[in-house]
Amino acid sequence: MTAVPRHVAIIMDGNNRWAKKRKLPGTSGHKAGVEQIRTILKSCEEHGVEVLTLFAFSSENWQRPTKEVDALMRLFKSYLSNEIDEINEKGVRLRVIGSRARFSPELLRLIERAEQKTASNLDRTLVIAADYGGQWDIAQAAQQVARRVQAGELSVDSIDAQQLAQHICLNDLPAPDLCIRTGGDHRISNFLLWQFAYSELYFCEQFWPDFGREDFNAAIEDFSNRQRRFGKSADQVSTESGS
Repeated sequence: MTAVPRHVAIIMDGNNRWAKKRKLPGTSGHKAGVEQIRTILKSCEEHGVEVLTLFAFSSENWQRPTKEVDALMRLFKSYLSNEIDEINEKGVRLRVIGSRARFSPELLRLIERAEQKTASNLDRTLVIAADYGGQWDIAQAAQQVARRVQAGELSVDSIDAQQLAQHICLNDLPAPDLCIRTGGDHRISNFLLWQFAYSELYFCEQFWPDFGREDFNAAIEDFSNRQRRFGKSADQVSTESGS
């Protein structure tokens, strides 16, 4: 039986290079990248993937040219406005993780509307990481734990990984089994640092707008051929699995 990841996280890289290769403005690459989300959501449904998390905009992306940031925010608003009904009809819950402190009131309203509209869809989840960074995630979790200590709810000695994990984003969902990065770079760029503790990493040369159904299938097949040990020896895992 082929092993299927319950949770796939994707670093959607290569939009600008895709556009540059075609002598198009960078915004064209981002628009093409948004269109590809629909394809990958369908592939997740076909494979039985329960959670898809997409790295849409990092904490560091605010450093990009203002024109590009503004275009990305417009695309985000457009996606939330135009795609949410279809997402809801397909029984997918949408969640957005990240700071939100620098988002416009209009974008905040769209996020809240989308999350509320799809909240009762529990079988599949689409997570969009926007203004998100793994270091920010760990820091905000530490702040929440510190407030509990300050309020007398926790002692310092009781703080451990499990306590901190309760305040990390996506703590109520299965940890990512597989992280896919498109675009050819081999790094995770401050994405889900805590959650990726035992995730399998898959790097693909395809730019995100070109990453289609066959590419996703290849990533799933590669994942199914790996032995996940979680700190145990290969022999231990083989014995436990009966192979």
